[in-house]
Amino acid sequence: MTGIDDLIASSGQPRGTGHGETARAPMIMCDRLVRIFSAAGVETQALQGLDLVLQRGELTALVGASGSGKSTLLNILAALDLPTGGRAVVAGHDLLSMGAKERLAYRRGTVGFLWQQTGRNLLGQLTAAENVELPMHLAKMPRRQRKARAGELLGLLGVADSGNRPVTELSGGQQQRIAIGVALANNPGVLLADEPTGELDTETADGIFSALRTANAETGVTVLIVTHDAAVSEHVDRTIAIRDGRISTEVLRRTAVDDQGVQARRAQEYSVLDRAGRLQLPSEFIEALALQDRVRLALETDHIGVWPDRHRAGEGEDT
Repeated sequence: MTGIDDLIASSGQPRGTGHGETARAPMIMCDRLVRIFSAAGVETQALQGLDLVLQRGELTALVGASGSGKSTLLNILAALDLPTGGRAVVAGHDLLSMGAKERLAYRRGTVGFLWQQTGRNLLGQLTAAENVELPMHLAKMPRRQRKARAGELLGLLGVADSGNRPVTELSGGQQQRIAIGVALANNPGVLLADEPTGELDTETADGIFSALRTANAETGVTVLIVTHDAAVSEHVDRTIAIRDGRISTEVLRRTAVDDQGVQARRAQEYSVLDRAGRLQLPSEFIEALALQDRVRLALETDHIGVWPDRHRAGEGEDT
């Protein structure tokens, strides 16, 4: 197997055949994704062969510094941009093969988008309920169904009492909860959130993450939160770090019960090994051992040892 099939197999997801194949396939798959930007004759490679698999119903954070490629990836998954090379499939849609009409339908029905700026999510002249109803109106859903769906979403997100109020009268946290409702209005398979708490204080941000968790649990929507804030990772079960246009590390969290029956969240960090055998060491590891240029490797029975290159530094043979 090669390409996308490799990604499915490595994710532990059965490939499947027959009528159930689509339902069992990962929701998001990126295969050796490349995006190159050119300006004034200078090329910048924002994505450098990125591989990514997200299963259906996952709640995941993608964390990276400015320039790491996270926003580029989000724009590709939202069908707002096209990669230079590789392949991206979301909910069975091959993003590189879609025409303009298909991409518009994809953005209206398959993915919901939550921007950092509430002004990009909501229309100030409408009430909260009218904002949530708008995507359904564009999708030609009957009026009665629109109103019922909007009321259901506003209740789910804890802002049912704000339905008839203009959004300009609401707090930033209330506006962002309503924006989640707008993103979920047409029952998308994927919700993409771009720095959704970047303009909010810590307490309000915690409420937004709670709303995202509720939406994920109650609707089954696959949620990908893109942020530069590593603290966001505490709110999700899986955190993916992107660095220099590639996935570098992942942190998986689970709830475990100790011998006394006490529940606790436990986290394990992993470096991601791509199909070419490359991995990125965490930056704190590199700094702690002053690793530069090249390192010395040793294959042990159950692990690989990594040491600084003392010869380069003129320090003699390692022992």
